[in-house]
Parts: sequence; structure tokens; C-alpha cells
Amino acid sequence: MKALDKLLGGQQNMIGLVLLALLILVIFPLTLDAFRLNMVGKYLTYAFVAVGLVLCWGYGGILSLGQGVFFGVGGYCMAMFLKLEASDPQSTRIQSTPGIPDFMDWNQITELPWLWQPFHSFSFTLAAVIAVPVLLAFVIGMALFKRRVGDVYFSIVTQAIALILTVLIVGQQGLTGGVNGVTDLKTLLGWDLRTDSAKMMLYFINAGLLFGCIFIGRFILASKLGRLLMAMRDKEERVRFSGYDVASFKIFVFCVAAAFSAIGGAMFALQVGFMSPSFVGIVPSIEMVIFAAVGGRMSLLGAVYGALLVNYGKTYFSESFPELWLYLMGGLFIAVVMYFPNGLAGLWDSHGRQALAKLLRRTPVANTPVKAKANTKILETQP
Repeated sequence: MKALDKLLGGQQNMIGLVLLALLILVIFPLTLDAFRLNMVGKYLTYAFVAVGLVLCWGYGGILSLGQGVFFGVGGYCMAMFLKLEASDPQSTRIQSTPGIPDFMDWNQITELPWLWQPFHSFSFTLAAVIAVPVLLAFVIGMALFKRRVGDVYFSIVTQAIALILTVLIVGQQGLTGGVNGVTDLKTLLGWDLRTDSAKMMLYFINAGLLFGCIFIGRFILASKLGRLLMAMRDKEERVRFSGYDVASFKIFVFCVAAAFSAIGGAMFALQVGFMSPSFVGIVPSIEMVIFAAVGGRMSLLGAVYGALLVNYGKTYFSESFPELWLYLMGGLFIAVVMYFPNGLAGLWDSHGRQALAKLLRRTPVANTPVKAKANTKILETQP
């Protein structure tokens, strides 16, 4: 029990985790219809990226403005499998070449490309969802961190990578679906993903994976590596002079953040039913950083609340104020930066913890021994 309490970061963090679990696993499913619940599930897929950014940026000091790359790669890996399943010869019999995705047929491709061949296997797809983004993050990390490229230069490079990948996806229309992306994803191993029951099941799977990532992040931060990450963020040269391989630690946490983002992308493809380059580029990557900033870049739980709040704000403002919603969202971001620089988690630390401590404080029993001591003195003075 003590080990679990240490892993969760103390009693108050454990209560925060329980409250988040109640909100996601109980309150939302009981109060929202299938459509709105599926939207919340989509918001939670972005929370994977925000949780990874807390490790990478908040504790490691590595501001990546290209996390949409890993989100998109994970989503495309899952979308490729789903698209191949939806493109069986019977369903595509009206095409010039049955058995291949429709956008390939439109681009006069007559044979399934070798890149798509392994994605007939669901096991390979699950492995690729994690392995491909992690390998890409490892290559980027080796190329930059080993050369001591950091701070703003690293952020610019990751932005450039996001832009390059977007251009590549759009340009290779016959392989990727181009600007439209991979669409019309209907089934998973014969299971119809469009039904309300399937969306409900995917929502809970998504939530379970998210809490799994939070536990992994909490485990990393509670270990010696977590302390080293904070030390590297504040005094990198001192850590390096102490004999630690700073680049290797940065590569590791960058790969972990990439894996979290890729899981979110794969769940996005399953729940929404498509994947396009609009989730890979610079703009979505910066929005993902905003999720972590609004929630609190030093809080794993705050990152989840930040993703929920920002995306709910986008939905509410765009539905209620279609002509002003961009300005309202901008105002929200400015207000958070000006008045809550540490995000929702900072607001919780400054006000919420005190209120919670008062609720948890037990009734004082210190008066009883004092009275007993006083009675003893009275007896001693009596003849």
C-alpha cells in the first residue's frame, strides 16, 4: 500500500486520480448521449499527447512542437489496417482493381503497394502503432540530442519535421489518400465501429489506456529518472559533469512521449473513423502543447483536464458563436497565461489543496491529554 501511495504521489494525488476516474468512467457515461460521449472520447485521445508533453516538456525541459507527427503516424498505422479490412474484394467489386483502397483505384494504382502489405495483420498493426513512432522519435533524438541541439532550436526542428511530413502525406495521394486522408473506416476484425455500443466500448478502452499511460508516467517521475529529468531541465551542464549521459535520458523520455501520442492517434482513428494530414502539421501540434499548458505542464492529471477543457471550449464556442469562436478561444488562452501561468494544476495547488486539506483534517483530540494532565496536577496538590 505504501508503494502504491508513493507511486501515486501521496494521498491528495490519489484523491485527484479517483475524482478523474469518476468523471471519465462514471459521470460522463451516465450523463451524456452516445454522440457527446464519443466526442469526449475524441478529446481524451488528445490527452495522451498532453500527458506525454508533461514528461517531455514539463519535467524534461524538451519543448516539442511536432507531437502531431507521432499522433498522426500512430493514427495512420491503425487507419491502414482498418482501410484494408474495409477494402475486401466484395466491397470494392465496382472498382477497376478490386481489393485495394478506393483512393488508390482513383489514382490508377493497380496493385497494393508493399508498404501496405504488412497491415493485413492486426498483430503487426498493433506493434507498428508503437514501434514506428518510437523509432522515428529515436532517430530524431539521436540526430539532435547527441549533437546537443536543444531549447528553441529543437522546437524549430520538430516544427519543420511536422511540416515536411504533412507535405509528404498530401503529395503521395496514391499511398496516403492525400489531403482527404484515409476515410470510411467501418469495422475492426468484423466488429462494426459505427454502432452506439461499439463507440461506448471504445470509449472505455480509450479511458483505460489513458489511465495506463498516467500510471507509467507517474512511475517514471517517482523513480530516479524523474529526479534526473528535473535536474537536467534546471541545470543540464551540472548533470552532464556529474557523469550522466544527458542525451540518452532525453531520447528515452522523448520516445515515451512519442509512444503515448501514437496510442492516442490510433484510438482517434478507431473512434472517429478517419485519419488525415490535418492532425499531423504545425497547427495541431501547437494546439497539443496548449492542452498541456492549460492543464499544467507539471501535472499528469492536469494535462487530461486541459485537453478536455480546451476541446470542449472549441466545440461550445464553434456551435454557439460560429463567427467569434476563434477570438473567444484566443481570449481563453490569453487569460490562462496571464492569470494562471501554471495552468489548472497551479490553481489547484494554490487553492484546491488547502480546501481539500481542511476536509481531510480529522477532529482534533489534543484537548483530552491536556485535561488529564490538569486533573493530575489537581490531585497532586490535594493533601
